[in-house]
Amino acid sequence: MAGQSNAASVIIKRKKIIKGGGHHGGAWKVAYADFVTAMMAFFLLMWLLNATTEKQRKGLSDYFSPTIAINRVSAGGEGSLGGESIFSEDTRAKSGTGGSSDQKGASSGSAKDIMADEGTADLREIEKELLDRGGESRTMEQLLRHVVTRVTDEGLVIELYDLENAPLFTNDTAEPTPVTLALAGLLVEVLGLTTNKMAVNGYLRSYPVTLRNSPVWDLSSARAQRMRLLMEAAGLPSTRMERVSGYADRKPVTADGAAIRNNRLEVILLRQDR
Repeated sequence: MAGQSNAASVIIKRKKIIKGGGHHGGAWKVAYADFVTAMMAFFLLMWLLNATTEKQRKGLSDYFSPTIAINRVSAGGEGSLGGESIFSEDTRAKSGTGGSSDQKGASSGSAKDIMADEGTADLREIEKELLDRGGESRTMEQLLRHVVTRVTDEGLVIELYDLENAPLFTNDTAEPTPVTLALAGLLVEVLGLTTNKMAVNGYLRSYPVTLRNSPVWDLSSARAQRMRLLMEAAGLPSTRMERVSGYADRKPVTADGAAIRNNRLEVILLRQDR
């Protein structure tokens, strides 16, 4: 036993072996799935941009735009009416408190704003009714390629313009093409949902200055008048037409005044609150 006391002590080392998670576990599958989803969304977007018209793309954009519903007459101390309705003056009169002259002025002004908002909402409804026709058929979609709309202080402006190889009138005349005849019928059908007064404006591209007699004034007026006649023939009451004007080449919509895009008509659904 004494001889073994000088023997070297035995040291046992235990190593902790950590096994790897294979191919980084399952995280790569999640990343790959996200990548595939993103690529699918990207190619879907590319397909939509190629397969839809400008009006349809605008409709998709409006559909996904955030909107906030606003109650025109609401309680509380915030908002355009300061917690009062447009009938606040009637309430004060019944309770014997009355209203100050300043309050009456503010109330009438708010009511006017509300009427203006309602007028704009009506115009937007007519605009939507017109543009939604593009989804009915391929023919209607081709017609609406000539149409651009916007709501202004004057009313709903429906702009009809020439396309390359698809003009609204034959050459330099006021003779309408089948496209214009179809557009006139479509406008009467949609605008017949209202009783607002209307106006028609005619515009032309600029002609070379070397022409001895430029036709822009007479021709722009003649085309506007022809559109009026076409709409009346399609069923529009003549009493609804407020004015017909020709602006020649004085208001181009492109930097190049001679561009075909400047050959256009504006059919305006006028506001009733003006």
